[in-house]
This record gives sequence, C-alpha cells and structure tokens, in this order.
Amino acid sequence: MKKMKIFIICSKVFYDKIPDIKKTLEAGGHQITLPNSYDDPATEARYRDLGTQEHAKWKAGMLKRSTDVIEINDGVLVLNFEKNGIKNYIGGATFLEMYDAFRLNKKIFLYNDIPDGILRDEIVGFSPLVVNGDLDKVN
Repeated sequence: MKKMKIFIICSKVFYDKIPDIKKTLEAGGHQITLPNSYDDPATEARYRDLGTQEHAKWKAGMLKRSTDVIEINDGVLVLNFEKNGIKNYIGGATFLEMYDAFRLNKKIFLYNDIPDGILRDEIVGFSPLVVNGDLDKVN
C-alpha cells in the first residue's frame, strides 16, 4: 500500500467520525490533514453573525485555503454520510474541494457511494474511487 498525504473533507456534522478514520489511516502509514475548521467548528457561525460581508470574506478565504491544502496533499478523502435524510451527503464547499482536487489531478476517495442529486454527473466525472468504508482502499 502506497503511503499518501490525505486531506479529509466533509460537512461539519461528520466531524465526530474523523478521529477513528484518522487513526485507521495513520496506522496504515498515511499522513492526514484535517478539515480547515476542524479545531473550531463554530467559526463559521461566528462569522455569519458578524454579517453577510464578513461571512463572505471568511468563506472566500477558507475556499482559497482549501485549494492550497489540496495542492500539498496526494488526495482527498470525502466523508459522505447521511445528513438530514440525504444519503451520502456532499455539500457545496465539499463539492468545490472535490473539484479542486480533480483540477489538480489529485486522487479523490469517497467513503460511501456517489449521492443521487443534481451534482451526480459532475461527481461521476471526477472519477472518484468509492471505498465503501474500506480504508485499505485509500492508496
């Protein structure tokens, strides 16, 4: 198994699943980069409370930071679980991070199957490797 530098990307509601996944990947020799606001998931809410302009500025900075982080990693692991009744949910920011990984020729791993929805065709076009929870396939 090739040892890789992996950036974990997902919705904030899935952050509770990260520690076990990170531990498993690191046990396999991978180097893990955590999501941008992982250490303080409430950051976005604080910026949203400051007003539309401040939130937009913060969000733009986070999207640019994600691109920089993707550039220095070998690939991304998308954690896509059920959210609000949507199976294998992938939100807007995560989709954009997947697009950056695609654009930068990085590997894209999906923890679960590609979700149905309006972005399905685009996600299929990224040619992600669906691991279906088998982290040994991240290589």
